[in-house]
Amino acid sequence: MLQLIETICFENGAFQRIPLHEDRMNRTRYHLFDRLDPLSLDQFLSIPESLKDQKVKCRIIYSDKIEYVEYQIYIQKIIRSLRLVADNTISYAYKFKNRDSLNSLLSKRGNADDILIVKNGQVTDTCFTNIVFLKQGIWFTPESTLLPGTRRKDYLLKNLIFPRIIRPDELHQYEEARLINAMLSLEDAETIPITSIY
Repeated sequence: MLQLIETICFENGAFQRIPLHEDRMNRTRYHLFDRLDPLSLDQFLSIPESLKDQKVKCRIIYSDKIEYVEYQIYIQKIIRSLRLVADNTISYAYKFKNRDSLNSLLSKRGNADDILIVKNGQVTDTCFTNIVFLKQGIWFTPESTLLPGTRRKDYLLKNLIFPRIIRPDELHQYEEARLINAMLSLEDAETIPITSIY
């Protein structure tokens, strides 16, 4: 059976953005497994006592049901450069545990820290994150994301970032980029100079 992953951030003594994670998991379960019964994560999440004062990455492995949960202290990976990699067939609408297609693209990064995937002429995501670009004090995120992340959705709902079609030849119009995902906020992300996206 297909396995999927949901990554949830535990920070400041609480699991973050639980309703958005539940919504994504339940939509995935419905589309892939025809399951209508909603999951409630409260009964599955219990942070180990030794980790309660840490920033923790909680990985939920699931299919039509939750299979197991893992906890580990979060260590931020430093990403300061991105290589543009084009693939018009890549699809990652669901957060599958099997990431072979993404890992294959990642192998093309050369001396860059990560890749920025271009699909049908539009910038999408990196291998592990959504991306945002700063222009005149406003943060924009590619409309053509491969996997709409929960933090991205939270920021969109709060009007902190705005969707826009972004093409590789337009990147010079932006001042910088930052990466966001469940574990990585806009405030904590490294600044990536536009000149470091090539």
